[in-house]
Amino acid sequence: MVIQMRKQTGFSLIELLIVVAIILIIAAIAIPNLLRARIAANESSAVSSVRTVNTAQITYSSTYSTVGYAATMGALGGSSCAPPSSSGACLIDTQLAGGSKSGYSFRMANTSGTPVSAYNVIASPLQPNQTGVRYFCSFADAVVRVNPTASISTCDYSQSPLNNN
Repeated sequence: MVIQMRKQTGFSLIELLIVVAIILIIAAIAIPNLLRARIAANESSAVSSVRTVNTAQITYSSTYSTVGYAATMGALGGSSCAPPSSSGACLIDTQLAGGSKSGYSFRMANTSGTPVSAYNVIASPLQPNQTGVRYFCSFADAVVRVNPTASISTCDYSQSPLNNN
């Protein structure tokens, strides 16, 4: 009696399950790091955008001295820039002027006076703990300030300056 062995081709079910398990383990390790990296990138973009708004406010105030600082984000932006005006100065991009960029919402607050002599730019995560963790703000002193836990309604010296060490 002769026993013939068939030559097996392909992978067995056990081998495929082992490969799938290894891929799932690698994904479980990698995904939280990717989410933290995305949050860090969104926060970095928010800080940069707050600085951009500060620079735009200085330029706006110098250019339109009878108006003072811009009272809205839209006044700093604009789509018809030939020529720019106090209602559309074309100093920031349209996405930022629209109030939302890279997982953060941006708004102008506490604008007062005629001409406008004060402003707050406030950046808040669109989905806290998903698109960003910290809240950022600045006012006419151009120092970016941060609150690591709570939404900011007024930006003043009680908010801690962002420490870029």
